[in-house]
Amino acid sequence: MLVSSVEEGFHSIMPGTTPQLSFREALGIRAVRRLWFAQIVSVFGDFLAVFAVFSVVTFELHGTPVQLALIMVAFLTPFAFVSPLAGVYVDKWNVKATMIASDLIRGVLVISLLFVRDLYAIYAIFFALSTVSSFFMPAQSVAIRALAPMEGLMAVNALMQQAVQGSQIIAPALAGLLVQFAGSNPCFVFDSFSFFFSAGMVATLAIHRAPAAAGAAGTVLASLREGFRFIFTHSAISFVLVSMASGMFAVRCFGTLLSIYVRDILHSTADVFGYLNSLIGIGMIAGSQILPRLARRVSKPQLVLYGLNGMGLAVLLTAVFQRISTTALAMLGLGFAAAFIMISASTLMQQETPHELLGRVSSSMMCMMAVAQVVAMFVAGPVAERAGIRNLYFGSAAMLVAIAIIGFARLRGRAEIAAQAAATAAD
Repeated sequence: MLVSSVEEGFHSIMPGTTPQLSFREALGIRAVRRLWFAQIVSVFGDFLAVFAVFSVVTFELHGTPVQLALIMVAFLTPFAFVSPLAGVYVDKWNVKATMIASDLIRGVLVISLLFVRDLYAIYAIFFALSTVSSFFMPAQSVAIRALAPMEGLMAVNALMQQAVQGSQIIAPALAGLLVQFAGSNPCFVFDSFSFFFSAGMVATLAIHRAPAAAGAAGTVLASLREGFRFIFTHSAISFVLVSMASGMFAVRCFGTLLSIYVRDILHSTADVFGYLNSLIGIGMIAGSQILPRLARRVSKPQLVLYGLNGMGLAVLLTAVFQRISTTALAMLGLGFAAAFIMISASTLMQQETPHELLGRVSSSMMCMMAVAQVVAMFVAGPVAERAGIRNLYFGSAAMLVAIAIIGFARLRGRAEIAAQAAATAAD
């Protein structure tokens, strides 16, 4: 029994022998293609609306930096505190109905932005939007697992990430033109439409989920304990989750003050800041393009660690050379490496988690990522004021590389244990 459990843990960190589906093959699955198209439209609408809200608060309400930051705090807080509870209900409810209801509610909430010009009302709407999204996102993860074969999960997750990053590149420029010539309301109208469109596409899908195992936890508290017990007793998933949260903390410390770095260190302007952010999205799209092929030879935990190391080197490059050209190269590298982390971790979670626990494990990942970002937003400013922004970046780079080094050491140790266990079993 001990040998089999060790071997099982070892197999979860080794590259799979099953060929991975290409993007074309993944999109050849009709249900996957529809879910991906819904993601493109919905995420694009989200970026339009977010840009429009920041424009309203900045130029119409003359908001302060603190008031602008509170928009993101209001948006991230439910992911940190509501997500674990949402995951419990996602594992109990009908997945398709949960996704459709979430889209419809968010569509109505966004429409309310047409009539609101009060800061506290905007905070409340963003808080409500992310609360509902706390249910939709783990449900979507369950749907991907149900609709795509195991060998297609890497490609599907990469396609979903490309939809996000492609929208992040295109939407700000389009939103800027819309707000400039037609005001913010067209952005809100399109975002609301995108949610209703997504609900319509999801309604056409046949999402079949395996029933919960007999004896599964019944109460909410027991269900929470069951989910957390699985995470912390599954070495590959717990390690990847902790690595992602630590990496997100370090990167958010870096990203929170990137505009200040552009202004005070590069002595440049807001348009350069915008271009640098777009380069991160381009890098992520490039990284997601090669990842399915690379996953045929490299295990997912290793891909996560390569991503952490790559992000650390990108942040280090930014801190050392202090030039626009090297910073642009670093932003491309940052996005490229981030794709390795996000897509590999999501795929590993979907493959290794029992179907009846997937909502809780997915929501726990969202929770840890949100907590890491919120903490980093509060830490980065004071640390940069005392130690300087370059020293903060050096610290972020060191943290990312250190996590990767520790991770590679752990993987090597697990491989040695598994080899010894296999040799003992053979004897």
